[in-house]
Amino acid sequence: MTPRKKVGLVLGSGSSRGWAHIGAIEALEASGIPIDFIVGCSVGSYVGALYASGSLASLKAFVLRMNGKKVFSYFDVVFPRSGLLDGTRKVKELFSMHTPKELFEELSLPVAMVATDLQRGSKVLLRSGSIMKALQATMSIPGLFAPVQINGRWLVDGGLLDPVPVGVAKAMAADIVIAVDLNSGLISRREVRKQKHKPEAPPNEEPEYKYELLQKLSDYYENAETSFKSKINDLFRKEEEIPDIIDTVMTSINIMQERITRVNLAVEPPDILVQPRLGELKMMDFDQVDHAIEEGYLGVMERMDDIKALLAKP
Repeated sequence: MTPRKKVGLVLGSGSSRGWAHIGAIEALEASGIPIDFIVGCSVGSYVGALYASGSLASLKAFVLRMNGKKVFSYFDVVFPRSGLLDGTRKVKELFSMHTPKELFEELSLPVAMVATDLQRGSKVLLRSGSIMKALQATMSIPGLFAPVQINGRWLVDGGLLDPVPVGVAKAMAADIVIAVDLNSGLISRREVRKQKHKPEAPPNEEPEYKYELLQKLSDYYENAETSFKSKINDLFRKEEEIPDIIDTVMTSINIMQERITRVNLAVEPPDILVQPRLGELKMMDFDQVDHAIEEGYLGVMERMDDIKALLAKP
């Protein structure tokens, strides 16, 4: 009997577009496509690690309940020394609310996260030890979050060098690499409207007490947005017509990552490239959760025949 081919799933960076990864994974599962390991960058690492911990449904329920409140409302404004926002405690909270697992070795399948060595300008692969530390590093957007020290190196967002780390998956001996690129610029085929009302809560597939906890956290973060914006505006005395610092940093990084991704994918193309149609979403459009998830699902389904053909090929 011919052994099954090993599938590596690459989940790229993309901030608010990252919820498309939820839909992409759901599409693979619905079609019976195996995932042997995940390589993630930034938000892709976060979604991938929660999937590998068996907590994707919990994450989906939470982001849908958030009803569009900005993710950066989760974080505390600090004196801007090496980063504007304090993410250390909050990243841990946003991960541990879904799963008690803390180490890579506890996950149900291998997960690798890409970060950038701030001093050497080199790519760093994180795949053992503390999940929380690795997430803080791979999601540490320069200027917004302080660098994270791991093994004597100061690390920041892996998207600076490799927003869709296909090469890492190939190096991990994947027979088939499926990559999800969130920064293609493709525009969706349907009109997107801002959410005005909370979506209906998904069916209770888990204990009620867990959803009560998620609701309490959701309510807390919703109330935090107004306070957060007020602190930012007071700190920088921002005039209304000038783009705020968050939008400026995120848009600049998005422009950079889109260009880097094009070059990297040309040099090391995946076997299957999925590009959800999210081009109309800004990096901070966290009120488009259902749209992002849907586009991620549809993006994978559009390539499903190709994926199955590769798996069946001798």
